[in-house]
Amino acid sequence: MSNHVIEESNSSATKELEQKQEKEKEEEEDEDDELRKLLLPDVCNLPSVPPSAVESNFAIYFALDFMKPGHDQYVYRHANGLCVIGLAPSHVSFKDEGGITAIDFNVGKSDRSGVKVTGKRKKNAQHFESNTALCKVSTKNDSYIVRCCVKGSLLEVNQQLIKQPELLNASADREGYIAIIMPKPADWLKIKASLVSVEEYKKLREVS
Repeated sequence: MSNHVIEESNSSATKELEQKQEKEKEEEEDEDDELRKLLLPDVCNLPSVPPSAVESNFAIYFALDFMKPGHDQYVYRHANGLCVIGLAPSHVSFKDEGGITAIDFNVGKSDRSGVKVTGKRKKNAQHFESNTALCKVSTKNDSYIVRCCVKGSLLEVNQQLIKQPELLNASADREGYIAIIMPKPADWLKIKASLVSVEEYKKLREVS
């Protein structure tokens, strides 16, 4: 075999090796780009305001004019099925001068604040209809009944509100929640059909 043939063979093998290395380098760069996008998302695509803990952990719904005009309530649905119930920003009570001044869980035939649920089976949980009264919130001049909105087992009410009703005015969507209810899957699907999404709520109530 002549030197010329050997040189051509070596040159061809070198080219193949270079092409292979170049391809591997490109693939590595592509992987690096993908990782970079995951770890460092494009600033242009980020929301102007980071999602809150509620937005990250719950699906948010609203019950509008529940039983009465202006009685707007929210329902935060967790992935485990629990529903957190509270007053929507557009609830009629917030329009009264001075806002909410007191809350009373002693409605209907029992005091809801006396609920004591135990164990995985939620022993002693009371089962309520969606229109069952949860509590009464009072303002300087009026009072309003707040309802379950969701048919299910009442697991707890926010005891903190009894001593600090002002939480309802300051953070009704967080620390000022009213109760936690566990509906059965079938009951949830029924009530969900009557609730509205955050987008619909903002359009209907013209809130930002």
